[in-house]
Amino acid sequence: MDSSEQIALMQHLDKVASVFGEAAGDLLQRLLSGQRVESNSLLDSERMIALLAQGAKVEPASLLQQQMQFMEKQLNLWQCTIKAMMGGDLESVIDEPRGDNRFRAPEWRENPFFSYIKQAYLLNADFMQQVVDGIEYEDEKTADQIKFFTRQYVNSLSPSNYILTNPEVCKEILETKGDSLAKGLDNFIKDLESSPLEGLKINQVDMDAFKVGVDLAVTPGKVIFENELMQLIQYAPATDKVYQTPLLIVPPFINKYYILDLDRKKSWIRWLVDQGFTVFLVSWVNPDATLAQKTFDDYVLEGVVAALDTVEQITGRPQVNAVGYCVGGTLLGVSQAYLRARGDDRIQALTLLTTLFDFSEPGEVGNYISEHSLPLIKQYTENKGYFDGRLLALSFSLLRENNLFWTYFVDNYLKGKDSVPFDILYWNGDSTNIPQNAYLYYLENMYVNNRLIEPGGISVAGVPIDLGLIDTPAYSLATAADHIVLWPAAYRSSRHLRGPVRFVLAGSGHVAGVVNPAPGGKYPHWVNEVLPETAQQWRQDAEQREGSWWLDWLDWMAQYRGALVDAKPVGSKRFPALEDAPGRYVKVRLETAAAA
Repeated sequence: MDSSEQIALMQHLDKVASVFGEAAGDLLQRLLSGQRVESNSLLDSERMIALLAQGAKVEPASLLQQQMQFMEKQLNLWQCTIKAMMGGDLESVIDEPRGDNRFRAPEWRENPFFSYIKQAYLLNADFMQQVVDGIEYEDEKTADQIKFFTRQYVNSLSPSNYILTNPEVCKEILETKGDSLAKGLDNFIKDLESSPLEGLKINQVDMDAFKVGVDLAVTPGKVIFENELMQLIQYAPATDKVYQTPLLIVPPFINKYYILDLDRKKSWIRWLVDQGFTVFLVSWVNPDATLAQKTFDDYVLEGVVAALDTVEQITGRPQVNAVGYCVGGTLLGVSQAYLRARGDDRIQALTLLTTLFDFSEPGEVGNYISEHSLPLIKQYTENKGYFDGRLLALSFSLLRENNLFWTYFVDNYLKGKDSVPFDILYWNGDSTNIPQNAYLYYLENMYVNNRLIEPGGISVAGVPIDLGLIDTPAYSLATAADHIVLWPAAYRSSRHLRGPVRFVLAGSGHVAGVVNPAPGGKYPHWVNEVLPETAQQWRQDAEQREGSWWLDWLDWMAQYRGALVDAKPVGSKRFPALEDAPGRYVKVRLETAAAA
């Protein structure tokens, strides 16, 4: 590159940096626009200070020792760096965290400048973590929150997240003569335009790469019932004979259902239909402020119970098998307790996928929810009439911040890369709002006060809810690497049911562990025919089996699915087809609404 090209490049970068700065300033102005909802920030410094003041005890001698060790390592790093700059070999004074992909570029190990930056950062991060770990708290939840928010802060300061201290970014800028940064600016502005006012939503995938009903959620079926909260889909039979007992699926109302109906290979729904099940599925509405007053009771009555009524009338069958996934499983459990309290035994067998009833161990999600944050969330939802699903998606991404947030921040904005089409990430970015009243009730009664496991702790339409009334046979699936529903918590939850429970642990996480197609199956699963008192006892005696849990579930369901009968057309005279699956409700996208 000659001098004129260098000058042109610098002028180009200066212009791009100026526009990028203006855009970032616009974002900052939006965040500080006077609307108090910004105090619900995930990294609220005032909240951090308040947490640190709650019963914290520091051992001075231990802290002093940590400081001395830290200073010694920093001095050693500086000496090693000077030696390397004078032609010596590069040495590491600290090991990189296992599985950390932030520093995979060779320059982090081979270039003295970048090696020093990386190691200095890791030493500071390690020291801060040691200090936080060494603090004793009277309240365990406070300790967890401090460690969580400290980790967020430390990872946000990684040199890999900044233009001039990331060798891959610098190389990309030079090779493209600044076009990568210009493209990153364009990506940033596009994401900003489709983000909620309260935070930046980074698109992890091109949201135009797929179309629901064309590329995803394509299992043939019809919408045969709808109300304000949901559409009920009945899928067309794929076999001449079908099992007598219909299957109703209740997905979470905080996500869209088609995670269970991706492409033909990954679709659990398509697989169920191919096995001969008559499948019905609840497709929740993507609510706006007009549904602010919808309650958790409404999700039970207008959702699960209304769906059961419709399935019974269409099929003429007195019993139904029901599946609930995540929050949908919690909702299904509450609904079944409500029905059993009224003497209703229509649900013959339950399948609960990554489901919590006992919220005493909510995982890292619990760090966002407390008696202190609840008033802020209440204020935010009252301003809008709902909780914005894009903020919920951001919160979940920050549970695995390096993999699900900062990686995309660097690739999309600093490197200007185009997102790679990936169906699961597309679904993850296709967010769903939650009505104000239902969301606040769910947070307060489940996450904050854990009332569901108390007999009569909550009620539905005046009927006290007691999980102990559920004597229904249940298949409970958890996933080993789940960071949203910890598997020991799912295990404890299943023990609150009075009927026979088959507990199965699948490999991988909250989504991939469930969407693990058969035949084959990428991840194994573990089974144990008994249900001892603790999850650890169960795991100790569990048998590992290769392949998908789908086949184990199919064997378990054999005793509840009924005999084979002739398949019937979708719907009925009373419930004619309203439209083709996947229906209107699932197609509403928040990004489109925000742009409008």
